[in-house]
Amino acid sequence: MSNRRATISDVAREAGVSASTASVVFSGKVAVSDATRAKVMQAADALGYTGPDPRAASLRTGRAGVVAVLFRERLGTAFRDPVTTEMMDGLTDALSPIGAGILLLTDDGPAESGPTLTTAPLDAAILLGCNEILQSSVDVLRRRGIPVVVIEGDAGADVPRVLLDNVEAQRTAAEHLRSLGHEDVALVTLTKDAARPRGFIDDPSQITVDVTRDRLLGAREVFPAAPAYAVRESSIDEGLAAGRVLLSGPRPTAIIAQSDLLAAGVIRAAEEAGLRVPEDLSVTGFDGVAVDGLAPYALTTLAQDASAKGRAAGEAVVAMLEGREPASLTLTCTFRRGNTTAAVPG
Repeated sequence: MSNRRATISDVAREAGVSASTASVVFSGKVAVSDATRAKVMQAADALGYTGPDPRAASLRTGRAGVVAVLFRERLGTAFRDPVTTEMMDGLTDALSPIGAGILLLTDDGPAESGPTLTTAPLDAAILLGCNEILQSSVDVLRRRGIPVVVIEGDAGADVPRVLLDNVEAQRTAAEHLRSLGHEDVALVTLTKDAARPRGFIDDPSQITVDVTRDRLLGAREVFPAAPAYAVRESSIDEGLAAGRVLLSGPRPTAIIAQSDLLAAGVIRAAEEAGLRVPEDLSVTGFDGVAVDGLAPYALTTLAQDASAKGRAAGEAVVAMLEGREPASLTLTCTFRRGNTTAAVPG
């Protein structure tokens, strides 16, 4: 009995077609008739052939067929955020022409036996944001000669970036609140550094997460003295906890949250405190995503195109792998007024 793995040539002989015809049936790159496809697949089933050997393809192309995506937070947390899922949809669409798979990693570190940026076979890597840990990852990838793209972060002038107009967008929300007469405004920010401590931000210069720093800067261009409370992650529960803190002392008339999920949590904290939104407290978010259970509220927010953000990162990766110059890009958010903001209470 032979243990030799069946080849595409074996399948072609069994099906009575040329090797090139059998090959395109599995590649899907060229249309073939239904009858020919059925004949080839029947022969493959009979021989136990499951498709081209990926190791051979890797040797032939010189690529691993893998792009790593490095997250700032745990994957369970990241994928509870609709922004992440929309962005990954755009990324996978952009990578599909080169047939690359995606390896998900976090800056919390993988399991001891799992792949790492140091050991995994990779063609390129995409970093979501940039803090001190992700910056060290850039150094690892540079030493390996692996192309890098950063989404909403700055890893140096030679690293392509996909950015949002975070400063300008958050300033727009703050100016909207000021136009409604608000002066006592507080902020709920995303994480401020890799340690993700909760609490008030006393020194903005210590913020190492670019998104958090830029959105804080935009809000404070309008409200320089606004207190800012940082959370551990973008979630409704974290927004609820932060809202409880901000509403327990001298009460602001408005709260600017750096994500829609955080804003939803702040609204829950307001309801818990017996406050009406927006009559007693105005709330703004950021992202423009659908938040389950938020009705009858429609957030006043800054809507971003997360899918376009992921797609742009994927297109930059493809360009680098094909020897073309990748493009850095800054996407623009759109202000969207909902029913969670109103004039300051008289």
